[in-house]
Amino acid sequence: MKAKRNDLIKEYILEKEHVTLKELEETFNVSMNTIRRDVAKIITDPRFEKVYGGVSVKKNKLISFENRSIKNKEVKQKIAEEAAKLIQPHDLIYIDSGTTTKYILDYLPKDIEMTIITNSLDIVLKAEVFEKIQVFLLGNMFKRSTRSFVGITPDQITNKYNISKAFMAATAVSIDNGMMNSDLMEYEIKKHIVDKAANIYLLADKSKFEKSTLLTYASLDQVDKIITDKEFDATYLDFFNEKQIEPITVDI
Repeated sequence: MKAKRNDLIKEYILEKEHVTLKELEETFNVSMNTIRRDVAKIITDPRFEKVYGGVSVKKNKLISFENRSIKNKEVKQKIAEEAAKLIQPHDLIYIDSGTTTKYILDYLPKDIEMTIITNSLDIVLKAEVFEKIQVFLLGNMFKRSTRSFVGITPDQITNKYNISKAFMAATAVSIDNGMMNSDLMEYEIKKHIVDKAANIYLLADKSKFEKSTLLTYASLDQVDKIITDKEFDATYLDFFNEKQIEPITVDI
């Protein structure tokens, strides 16, 4: 349990870049003494350093959004291309922020007429050349590390938008823990989008599976289609069959 908590704390620090000990205590619901012991172990990892009142990621160890986009770029583009095939004219869709979802618009015809809701800066910028695409932006605070906008109340989502299709990203995915991410503010947006959308499509390359991070924003059985490069074993295929989930595996 302690080892798993340490891994989750590391994921949380990597996402936040800097956290206070008090924040860790409240987030993980353990005592300050426990957090101090955990941090003492965590800072033996060369990616982290102890600072006054908290822990930070060493600046030279940060992985930028741009570098994460480059990793497995061909796979991410193939997944996005398959996702784009699910979009029809006049759809009202949500496109999540992420290093795979950001490529979806690259595979849409320039004259398509539709509405996009998003919290991704990259999607907003790419949509500029589409004359018939209307864009609604969620979030009131820009998060540089993920090039996304965060910070929104649930009623702003659920009361305004009837989303036909949501194209979702995740930091980690598993049958037991569902679709996960490690940022509370992004979690709130993702959770309420999944609850609102008629169809949920998960875009996730094989590196995301059988990992764990801090927050589950949706169970895996809420997904309608999973677009990935992963070849699933019998456990996953049985689960998909039972829950009526369609896996779409891209050829690389």
